[in-house]
Amino acid sequence: MGDFDLTGRVAIITGGNGGIGLGMADALARAGCAVSIWGRNPEKNARAAAQLRAHGGAVDARVCDVSDRKAVQAAFAATLAEFGRVDACFANAGIGGGGRRSFVDRSEEEWRQMFAVNLDSVFHLFQFAGRHMMDRAASGDAFGRLIATSSTASIFGTARNEHYAATKAAINALVRALAVELARYGVTANAILPGWIKSEMTAGIMTNEKFVGNVMPRIPMRRFGEPEDFGGLAVYLASKASSYHTAECFVVDGGYSAF
Repeated sequence: MGDFDLTGRVAIITGGNGGIGLGMADALARAGCAVSIWGRNPEKNARAAAQLRAHGGAVDARVCDVSDRKAVQAAFAATLAEFGRVDACFANAGIGGGGRRSFVDRSEEEWRQMFAVNLDSVFHLFQFAGRHMMDRAASGDAFGRLIATSSTASIFGTARNEHYAATKAAINALVRALAVELARYGVTANAILPGWIKSEMTAGIMTNEKFVGNVMPRIPMRRFGEPEDFGGLAVYLASKASSYHTAECFVVDGGYSAF
């Protein structure tokens, strides 16, 4: 079994029915991992599941609103019943919300909704997954991977997007804390910080010529990222190859933050 062979492993990917989540799920499935994708849209779930099943492995799709703790608990229990174990959890589901109104006009409802979907959801999933991984470690099977999708908005100032940025900065701090607390159980915790990536979330802004004209010259790779650009990293983080790599914020932005 090679370092990147995920045969026998099981991964949950929230928001796994599109964008970066599907890019990661696809690579995991190709590496032999059984995958459970969670999303709110049954049609998108079904399309993504069909794509993943083409790789020949076990695929599970669940309708789940990750901001609802009971829904996350039920989906986790169902995934566990289906596969018998969960080795990696990719807390990837999230919403954007930039550019529409200034900070001083932000409603409390918008603020709370952003935190419920982008941060509380990670708390819920990682609690259930963490307990399962700790229990497994107690029985001699010490292996677990917690991976959260953050954003380069957590390290840059992004105007009119402070509520989104705040949730992502909190995720960075959360994974560092979990990395320290759960290391003794063979569990790693890391964050992925995407830059400007093509997805449904960014589809609108990427058709804006002014935006593209301003941003593209700042990306050394001279292209926006694609969901598949996250596949290799997902496989690495789910595999035994990353056993000593924890508390990291992986920036995947085509060099944007270096330039």
